[in-house]
Amino acid sequence: MSVENKVFIYDTTLRDGAQAEGVTFSPVAKINVAKMLDSFGVDYIEGGYAASNPKDMAFFRDIKKANLKHAKVAAFGSTRRANVNVAEDKGTRALIEADTDVCTIFGKTWLLHVTEVLKTTPEENLAMIEDTCRFLKENGKEVIYDAEHFFDGYRDSPEYALQTLEAAAKGGADILVLCDTNGGRMPNEVFEITTLVRERFVVPVGIHTHNDSEMGVANAMEAVRAGAIQVQGTINGFGERCGNCNLVSVVANIISKTDKTCLADPAQLKNLKAVSQFVNEQANLRDNRRAAFVGDSAFAHKAGMHVDGVRKVSHSFEHVSPESVGNSRRILISELSGASNVMEKLIEMGLDNIDRKSPEVREILQTMETMEKSGYVYEAADASFKMLIKKVLNEHKSFFELDGFRVIVEKRSKDDPCLSEATLKLTVNGDQRAFTVGEGDGPVDALNMALRNALSEFYPSIADVQLADYRVNILDPEEATAAKTRVHIQSTDGEQSWGTVGVSENIIEASWEALVDGVEYKLFLNEEK
Repeated sequence: MSVENKVFIYDTTLRDGAQAEGVTFSPVAKINVAKMLDSFGVDYIEGGYAASNPKDMAFFRDIKKANLKHAKVAAFGSTRRANVNVAEDKGTRALIEADTDVCTIFGKTWLLHVTEVLKTTPEENLAMIEDTCRFLKENGKEVIYDAEHFFDGYRDSPEYALQTLEAAAKGGADILVLCDTNGGRMPNEVFEITTLVRERFVVPVGIHTHNDSEMGVANAMEAVRAGAIQVQGTINGFGERCGNCNLVSVVANIISKTDKTCLADPAQLKNLKAVSQFVNEQANLRDNRRAAFVGDSAFAHKAGMHVDGVRKVSHSFEHVSPESVGNSRRILISELSGASNVMEKLIEMGLDNIDRKSPEVREILQTMETMEKSGYVYEAADASFKMLIKKVLNEHKSFFELDGFRVIVEKRSKDDPCLSEATLKLTVNGDQRAFTVGEGDGPVDALNMALRNALSEFYPSIADVQLADYRVNILDPEEATAAKTRVHIQSTDGEQSWGTVGVSENIIEASWEALVDGVEYKLFLNEEK
């Protein structure tokens, strides 16, 4: 694992991050996030708890089809149970069944947990650690050992805490990860203890911190300064209680503020904000506008001496350049706030044939600003973005026009399931009428079926399009049932996938807008072939 000056990034957003209150990932979202993390260049992606639930096991099966280019997928589990043969332990067997190259297991370091939680002896706990590491190594796994509550355990009994690491090393663990599971330790403690462990063991050392004292990132950075070569954490700091170490800040700090490096290609740092936003979207969460490095306010300057200073010498009020992390400077009194970020998105999407100085670009930017103020977000909706650009450039072709629709949801008795039916009227190719009915599991599904039924006669390729994911964000929850809704839809034709977005106070209308963009995008793809 060792590479000089390299810090390995171990992402546990899909496991530890998903344990956060209000955070959940659909099966499709988990695959999407894993692909994004792989392209970003993290070294390890922890996919879930192998013995926990069928969804995590399904992820381990499905991610094999994703053909990740760099990241290793890790299955998470624990040491064997007390007084159980390791080969017969259900949790250990589940780790093998996950069929990942890497297995990460946690074991107890704190005597309090050994005697009061596991209800076993200190000696048996050491055997559990060593046995499990050895068993996984004998089965060809790279073994990452997470020493749970290490710093608390060390504070309680330094000798025993170190014995647990010795047991893992004896069992063949490839790395010893020191965990501040309670999130209560201070940076000076983490540095001192990590230094001691690194000097005592030949096996490399990693760090896993939580943020209960708002020290998650600081503690991770101190561990790196002490010689830790792996940092475990989550994108945007998702996690139990107050969250985990935020890898967004860790990656930015390592690359921009130390002589070390991380990520497969450090140049990927310029995509940091896009990664942060993408993960938030997949988790159905709003972006934190005040997040370090990637928040909309991270490089926002208001009137006065700050604005004057940043215009004269940008680094006088900016600790890194906004562009280096994929963000943009915002002068809050300027009507062109965010313009450079939009242009970067155009280039990312391959629309670099548009002259930056043309009137069309100004119109695109103005339209984008208007749409964003209305609640549209295009990070996970590239297809809607392309449709918008085509409309602004007068390149949009209307394949069909809506004449009207009606959606009915009926529940005939308290014991019967809800029935959904959509009636749809369209004008296709300017003069042909289509009138269809669709039934589905819900109103949006019914509307989708009606749209497909209406268009299949005119555009047979629509039959290949399936909805892969459907997500809803409430933009202004204080408005209660009158709140504006943002709908994201992920569509696929089996070869390509694309995202679309719709916004409205009416969830059905927002869904219709996203559905239409998804269908039109497919039809445009067909014309471009």
